[in-house]
Amino acid sequence: MKDLEARYLERLSELYPTIAKASTEIINLQSILNLPKGTEHFITDIHGEYEAFSHVLKNGSGAVRRKIDGVFGNTLTNRDKQTLATLIYYPEEKMARIKKTEDNMEDWYKITLYRLIEVCKCTASKYTRSKVRKALPPEFAYVIEELITEKAEVSDKESYYNSIISTIIEISRAEDFIIALSELIQRLTVDHLHIVGDIYDRGPGPHIIMDKLKQYHSVDIQWGNHDVLWMGASVGQRGCIANVIRICARYGNLDILEDGYGINLLPLASFAMNTYREDPCECFQLKGEPDYGDSEMLLDIKMHKAMSVIQFKVEGKIIQENPDFQMENRNLLHHIDFAAGTIEIDGAVYKLKDTNFPTVDPADPYGLTAEEEDIMSRLEKAFLNCARLQEHMRFLLNKGALYKVHNGNLLYHGCVPLNEDGSFKKVKLYGKYYKGRALYEMLESYVRKGFYALDETEKKRGKDMMWYIWLNENSPLFGKNKMATFERYFLEEKELHKEKKNPYYALLEDEATVDNILKEFGLDPQESHIINGHVPVKTKNGESPVKCDGKVLVIDGGFSKAYQKETGIAGYTLIYNSHGMILAAHDPFESTEAAIEKENDIHARSMTVKLMAERKLVGDTDIGRDLKEQIKDLEELLCSYRSGRIAEKV
Repeated sequence: MKDLEARYLERLSELYPTIAKASTEIINLQSILNLPKGTEHFITDIHGEYEAFSHVLKNGSGAVRRKIDGVFGNTLTNRDKQTLATLIYYPEEKMARIKKTEDNMEDWYKITLYRLIEVCKCTASKYTRSKVRKALPPEFAYVIEELITEKAEVSDKESYYNSIISTIIEISRAEDFIIALSELIQRLTVDHLHIVGDIYDRGPGPHIIMDKLKQYHSVDIQWGNHDVLWMGASVGQRGCIANVIRICARYGNLDILEDGYGINLLPLASFAMNTYREDPCECFQLKGEPDYGDSEMLLDIKMHKAMSVIQFKVEGKIIQENPDFQMENRNLLHHIDFAAGTIEIDGAVYKLKDTNFPTVDPADPYGLTAEEEDIMSRLEKAFLNCARLQEHMRFLLNKGALYKVHNGNLLYHGCVPLNEDGSFKKVKLYGKYYKGRALYEMLESYVRKGFYALDETEKKRGKDMMWYIWLNENSPLFGKNKMATFERYFLEEKELHKEKKNPYYALLEDEATVDNILKEFGLDPQESHIINGHVPVKTKNGESPVKCDGKVLVIDGGFSKAYQKETGIAGYTLIYNSHGMILAAHDPFESTEAAIEKENDIHARSMTVKLMAERKLVGDTDIGRDLKEQIKDLEELLCSYRSGRIAEKV
């Protein structure tokens, strides 16, 4: 062990070769520990709503407006503050409108630049100069640093700053500079972004969201079941592919696949029109209000049914191949009496709303027809060979996980499977039992195997496990007794549509259960929180996102338009800054155009969940813990230099 420590200190001495350099680094790290912690931003269940997501990212769930309020207090009217906030969110677009009505743009530039500089100073004040410098846009880095940094050596500071700003305006660079300052404020207002699952499905722009996340300065992602579904599709898992296409069809978003990812759906469209030409497909009407003409709507509906039937077939095969999944009760096609138009479920017989199954062979109900097999084969290759999709899924894989422990918070998308008494549910897979944290870690390891395993058996298990995570009752990302897709399409009886939630959701107010979960993941129940989404909080019915006296925060409030009638709002987001935790409730997002023109901001109201008695510093965070370890190592290096065990490399 001593040899290992000695080798480590030798390597460290290559980075800090003298007493002076090691001492300087200790001083630098110690100073960082005493800065306020950076602001963390939590968002979940985005479901492809790109415009709303982009706006929330720009306004930091109200954090930008709070900075403006803090800087200007009562010296600006609310209208002026909101105009300034909108300018920061959409600088280029807002200036284009202001130029149409403003008579003296030179004065407007001067006033606006001064205001933006003051906001920028405030947002930069909690970071080291080095960190701010790295965030500066290269084109204006020097000038911005001059303007936001106090210059003790300058006797007439006002004249100095005035001359810089006047020059910017005189050389016609004011607009570019305003854009640069606005983007810097956005960048510095939020230090780190947490996406707590479900970027994909329902909404029209998950691929655009992924492009934006790839450019974001600091982000982690806790996978949601919809994200894992797309990950499974990207590695060619047929059950995942079928579900992805069915959901895109159901919500009128097939252009995500065709335009966003270049997946050719023509073979499926031709097959659907030929097979269901005379079928009205009434059970497969679309959700939401897609911008379709009559013929396009009719084609989508038929594709919706065609892929649904294919899905039930390929899922049947997966279930047969994976007895460990214990999902035999979800294979329903062989329970259909095609002559009578009925189905038997749990000993009871029900009449089907749709009895047209031209591609289902009663003797082999889960067998694909030759044409269906050709379609799935082509789709499998298309998903595997789509460069943009593969790039997005690798990003999810590299930046994501099933759960994360960060700064005393436990982040996961869905639940921890529990028994009725609150104990962790044991789940048997591949001959072993898993529960709690071990279940999460086993499932995540198989997701990664589905992408990277060299052993073909393990790789196939990994692919199938992604489908399992999507819809199995023991999956922590699903957490219901069944996914009642077949019943919702084909059966009238509402009781069969119900998906019973895992006891976890009924026990969220039980402190002993919540404490047990936090301990399972190595956290202190007195200081920590669980942050998750997945099940929308029905605010309009009086439900609160704050559970168990603030220990649990369920921040899915209906970001997706499909949920907003059910929830009454358009989502919750969470801000965790050095002063405490603030939960923001959002109104529905009208459009980017309205946000700019009307200066509408969807951040509606805030609730302080936790207020710190003392301001939280970097030293109190996970980064602070790592920095303290580095300081300890450097102090050991200093001792080695001074004792003569290691020679300085002068």
